[in-house]
Amino acid sequence: MTVLPSSDRKYRRSPPRSPLLPQKLDDDQSFDAHGSGFDGASTSGAVFNLSTTIVGAGIMGLPAAVNQLGLIPGLLTIMFVSMLTESSIDMILRFSRASKSKTYSGVATNAFGGAGSNILQACIVINNLGMLVVYMIIIGDVLSGTSVDGFHHGGVIEEWFGQHWWTTRSALLLFTTFFVFAPLISFKRVDSLRYTSALSVALAVVFVAITAGVVIVKLMEGKIGMPRLMPKLVNQASFWKLFTTVPVVVTAYICHHNILPIENELKDPTQMKSIVRKSLTLCTSVYIATSFFGVVLFGDHTMDDVLANFDGDLGIPYSSLLDDLVRVSYGLHLMLVFPIVFFSLRLNVDGLLFPYAIPIAFDNKRFFSVTIALMGFILMGASFVPSIWDAFQFTGATAAVCVGFIFPAAITLRNIPGIATKNDRLISWMMIFLAVSTSTVAVTSDIYSIFYVDEGITS
Repeated sequence: MTVLPSSDRKYRRSPPRSPLLPQKLDDDQSFDAHGSGFDGASTSGAVFNLSTTIVGAGIMGLPAAVNQLGLIPGLLTIMFVSMLTESSIDMILRFSRASKSKTYSGVATNAFGGAGSNILQACIVINNLGMLVVYMIIIGDVLSGTSVDGFHHGGVIEEWFGQHWWTTRSALLLFTTFFVFAPLISFKRVDSLRYTSALSVALAVVFVAITAGVVIVKLMEGKIGMPRLMPKLVNQASFWKLFTTVPVVVTAYICHHNILPIENELKDPTQMKSIVRKSLTLCTSVYIATSFFGVVLFGDHTMDDVLANFDGDLGIPYSSLLDDLVRVSYGLHLMLVFPIVFFSLRLNVDGLLFPYAIPIAFDNKRFFSVTIALMGFILMGASFVPSIWDAFQFTGATAAVCVGFIFPAAITLRNIPGIATKNDRLISWMMIFLAVSTSTVAVTSDIYSIFYVDEGITS
């Protein structure tokens, strides 16, 4: 009998491939990557899957965050968080190999026991649920429109075909769920989504290219002024409000929950560090370009969801066509990102609810029951969250910083395998300090803003 290291406490039986010698699997291992005729995932497929995990709805909140911070500090913040993300991912990869754990929760179990694993899985569930609700909200806004302060911003389907029962928000989201999400979330291997991931990255690049093109045309026509390079500080409250942007930037880089599932399916797992670097370089480039061109184009009129800026006259020829292209391309992008994030959500929910059951990929009844329940919850959540900025700040200031920085740093400081260096400990303490301090200030500022509205603060 093959027995896993004691770091993974929640054992699961394998499917009955050998009736005499059943093999115990890792607690979250959902599929035997190199079984069933599957040779392993390619490097390019892994890069696209990881990039798709990173570039989700977070990209839409970055221009508003950068505008609030000022162009120079905002872009520097994006690059700084990218570097911290690479360091935290490297910690997860190194400690997973040292502890012989195949999952992020297994690494947490090795460091902190079953309680640590449960807390981490709960954070991943909260983060992923929040993100998928945001995706659903934006898709609904793109297709059927949204009403703000009594003014209705039309969606593309509503504008193209008029108001009918089948162009309402609820009907379009149900159609999207049954005909787009249902087939994609039915895959049991993350590598099965490599082609849709490649397409989703391409659609994000289309969004950046159109925005850049509009900026260049307006610059040539002299219709764009100088963007604000530094933050606008009018009082103490406006200074503290700057910290509310940090969770938005942090959320844009959360991909840690999919790192080990992607590595487990690789033909050559030693390429994972290179894959992470390529993905982060690609995503950071997209983030910087989106933020720069978004702030230059819309300035202080940049909305919390920059996509909402693309429903009016852009001041150039074919403005209406470009608006539709931007909204449709990004709506399709989110539809293709959805299953990647959902994959990890389902895996961790199953790990919390059924820690000793066989892997969910081998139990069709449980697989589809959990899938249907989660989709129903996401649809309900999208009906009650007031705005994507609220969702970004909540998940970013709580679950996201735990998944992305606090847990990797804490695992490194715990150092059960004894592989942490002095530099690792220094970076870990810095991560924890920055994560806790900025999140505390962000949450406090949000609570403060509920009871006090300062007209001098620009958002």
